[in-house]
Amino acid sequence: MALERVWKGLLVVAVVALAAAMVVQLGVVATPWSEDQAEVQVLDDGGEPTAVVDVEIADTPADRYTGLSDHDSLADGEGMLFVHGSEDERTYVMRGMDFGIDIVFIGADREITAIHSAPEPGPGEDGGNQRYTGDGRWVLEVPIGYADENGIETGDEVEIETGDG
Repeated sequence: MALERVWKGLLVVAVVALAAAMVVQLGVVATPWSEDQAEVQVLDDGGEPTAVVDVEIADTPADRYTGLSDHDSLADGEGMLFVHGSEDERTYVMRGMDFGIDIVFIGADREITAIHSAPEPGPGEDGGNQRYTGDGRWVLEVPIGYADENGIETGDEVEIETGDG
């Protein structure tokens, strides 16, 4: 009888742990040890950085939905990195944006798959109709023109460095 209760208890713990792992992996919630900031480096063919961006991390559905819409601007070398649980085709919109950005899609292999320049929505527009699609596990948003100014191109490799290495 006691052994049966122990096994049932272990089964419950295992199911709860599996469910928690799935919720984190799917990106529904952030891991409690995740970083709010990171550094993204875009590397040239020789592995040297062509651009270094200090980013805020958006790794929950609420953070990804809000994105940069609660910012007034981005300084050169600043951005936001959207983190998803897996690589997939993703569409980003300019909803509520007050400034233009470059949207850089990064695959699971950390290679840039697409880059879009997204201008600021016009007067009387909310940006919801400005849609930009690409394949990515991560999506990097930087000031508009930053990708061209720093020679960032499709196929470039990206390194993501969090505070814990």
